[in-house]
Amino acid sequence: MRYLTLAIVMLLAACSPEKAADPAPSATPAAAPIAADAPVILAFGDSLYAGYQLNPGEGYPPRLEAALNAGGTPARVVNAGVSGDTTAAALQRLTFTLDNQPVKPTLALVGLGGNDMLRGLPPEQTRQNLDAILTEFDKRQIPVVLTGMLAAPNLGEDYAGKFNAIWPELARKHKAGLVPFFLQPVIGQKALMLEDNVHPNAQGVERIVAATQAQVAEALKAALKE
Repeated sequence: MRYLTLAIVMLLAACSPEKAADPAPSATPAAAPIAADAPVILAFGDSLYAGYQLNPGEGYPPRLEAALNAGGTPARVVNAGVSGDTTAAALQRLTFTLDNQPVKPTLALVGLGGNDMLRGLPPEQTRQNLDAILTEFDKRQIPVVLTGMLAAPNLGEDYAGKFNAIWPELARKHKAGLVPFFLQPVIGQKALMLEDNVHPNAQGVERIVAATQAQVAEALKAALKE
């Protein structure tokens, strides 16, 4: 976690000048009870999905679920985020995770790679692991929306060029949806971040949900038509 903090603080500082947070959107209202047959979205990722240091119900998966249902898109979002996961660790648990879902996911969100970058792992390794993860979802006929990451500037232009290209290129290869940079809605806005300046706080999560809800809803509707 120490490496995570140091590297993303540099990322946040370099990507955007410090600025006051825009007014955060109102908290997403709690959705009505979800129908038992609502389609399932599997959120498969790291601490940004797991809800690091947030209260139960404040992380991205539960808040996205509430927003989708409140907006008229019935869905149940299953949180399969594990803090600290690299793409290699996630690949190792993917089969077990999918095999043990009570209901086959209609759609998956995949948010991984940040911990690879923060450990300075080779981008080629990250690409290979993410490619294998997406291939497994393809085999099971589960459409995916990728939520991307950017390299910290201190790692250099060569590393960043190789790392940042992974998500758009794999999205094209696997015909997946793409959120280019998951943290973009909270970059440089301390009021939307935890004290570590790495993870979004509850307000920051609401901002990310507001930025991604429509795309996820459209991807889910498209998946239901397949």
